[in-house]
Amino acid sequence: MKNIPISAMIGLFFTGLYFLIAIFAPLIAPYGMAEIVSDEIWAPASSEFWLGTDNVGRDLLTRLIYGGRTTIFIATMATILSFVTGSVLGFFAAVSGGWVDQVLSRFVDLIMSIPSLIFALVVLSVMPTTMFTLIVLMGLLDSTRVYRLARAVAVDITVMDYVEAARLRGERTAWVIFREILPNALSPLVAEMGLRFIFMVLFISTLSFLGLGVQPPQADWGGIVKENKEGINYGIQAALYPAYAIATLCISINLVADWILNRTTSLKGGRG
Repeated sequence: MKNIPISAMIGLFFTGLYFLIAIFAPLIAPYGMAEIVSDEIWAPASSEFWLGTDNVGRDLLTRLIYGGRTTIFIATMATILSFVTGSVLGFFAAVSGGWVDQVLSRFVDLIMSIPSLIFALVVLSVMPTTMFTLIVLMGLLDSTRVYRLARAVAVDITVMDYVEAARLRGERTAWVIFREILPNALSPLVAEMGLRFIFMVLFISTLSFLGLGVQPPQADWGGIVKENKEGINYGIQAALYPAYAIATLCISINLVADWILNRTTSLKGGRG
């Protein structure tokens, strides 16, 4: 622990705290997620309601806890999907080369030429907005960024002697990807995963704020901001609490990602 900088320790603490709260949300939350507990909307903070109530009289702390659970779950699943899809395709394109690399790369360029938010809004306007749809859509859109990184890293690795030796031994493409390239590309991919997770948190929050993300009565941080934004006109901070949570989580993840990146090199000289 003594080799971990203070910034990384702070990031690890808050990241772990948010994930623990998300996992144990039903045990921690004082009320039900959609339970109306007060006749007063935007009631001030009190011993009964620590953060007050929201725009329809629900406990705001409860909504934040369940909203964090939803936001973190969707962001985590979408990040995993994007990295599995993007990294495997990126490695495959780099190893295969030729027309396979060209077709995959040009298709990815085509998808990336369309702004992700506009693409998502168009798709969600004609498809049912479910958690599964959001995860698949966000994961596949973001996999294009992961593909570019994975391919760039893999192109440098494929010219290494140990990769050439594996090919001369007659190893299959899958063997080369998962036994030679992946172990040596993990460092930049793990660091990038933190940044991609941050993007996913911001992406789902933006979609929910626009009304095409997580649908009521389900809670997520972007949706809570949308529900309570009118209170800002009256000096009520209900919409700012989820904004603070988003900012804190993103900064914490970024601190951890920076620490991981600083501890590792972008490439290792073989499996050693």
